[in-house]
Amino acid sequence: MPPTTPQKIAVIGAGLAGATCAQALAAAGCSVHIVDKARGPGGRLATRRLEWTDAQGQPRSARVDHGAPGFTAQDPAFQAFLQQGHVAAAVRPWAARLAAGSRPLRAEAGPLQLPVPDMPALCRALLHEGTATGAITTSWSFAADTLTRQPEGWQVAAQGMALPGHFDAVLLALPPAQAAPLLAAHKPEWAQRASIALMQPCWTLMGVATRPSPEPTWSVARPDHGPLAWVLRNEAKPGRDAAAGLVHWVVHARASWSRQHLEHPADEVKAQLQAALARWLGGAVPWQHAVVHRWRYALPATTGHGPVRQAWWSAAGGLGVCGDFLGGTGVEGAWLSAQALLAQMQQPGPGAGAESALPPSD
Repeated sequence: MPPTTPQKIAVIGAGLAGATCAQALAAAGCSVHIVDKARGPGGRLATRRLEWTDAQGQPRSARVDHGAPGFTAQDPAFQAFLQQGHVAAAVRPWAARLAAGSRPLRAEAGPLQLPVPDMPALCRALLHEGTATGAITTSWSFAADTLTRQPEGWQVAAQGMALPGHFDAVLLALPPAQAAPLLAAHKPEWAQRASIALMQPCWTLMGVATRPSPEPTWSVARPDHGPLAWVLRNEAKPGRDAAAGLVHWVVHARASWSRQHLEHPADEVKAQLQAALARWLGGAVPWQHAVVHRWRYALPATTGHGPVRQAWWSAAGGLGVCGDFLGGTGVEGAWLSAQALLAQMQQPGPGAGAESALPPSD
């Protein structure tokens, strides 16, 4: 990094975009504090622990991936990133077996990539060295809601409690609707653009059921009609635990269906998705435990054309924004946006104070 690069940086959001920025900046000698409203890193690379009591009164538990099912790697730079030692150890290709009647996976995109042993493993791998050496510090369960610019630098606060000290720069690696209110007082034009960036929602059903007989031979289904977009047998994924006699179902609803049911009660949504799964499988599912999760900001809406700008950076203000809504859909898009932001932060010379341009209005 050039001498003009800020040395003390707060990164808000610990999904792949935020973790990528934090790792690279720490490796360049910066002091990085990464915060997230969740209890750990990962963002939409998410795995959840389910707990229930079985019919014999015994406590049971299982872990299921309820965010991104996996991801593809098409950009050569992203492919090279996945082959790096500390990253390669945390990611494995997954030759998923599709159920009959499924919409095909994109063959040109190659196999799905899957972090192991759980989805947040990729982000943990990126943050591991920096946190071990103290170059990266963390604050979990910290939902940043206020950014204040003072002569000494930036302050970051959540519910009136500020992080200690001041920061030379703040990077937002958040869904656009969450970034917009943090930007409003400082970069209103960015806030306005973020507030209208369309993100698709997704209701996700996850749970554990008695394994049917005969056992399914497929690991992924992509129904071509109805409310279900993805049906996954989580225990069939590489590196996942498989409990004897159980199927670990993860079901993602289509964006259109999720939007129509976005504010419906969780129990109602769960019942409808369970019924849809039973219809698709052709028989009742003997559930032992099931819950739903609402992703308000699952994926950027597809516009049919690529982004004009992959990140926003103001060197003069020490403020940056990245995420898949700027870099392209999904996990790869989030990483590409982080790389674009890091590249803008490294630009030396007179142009270093210039601000990245906004894309034109749609």
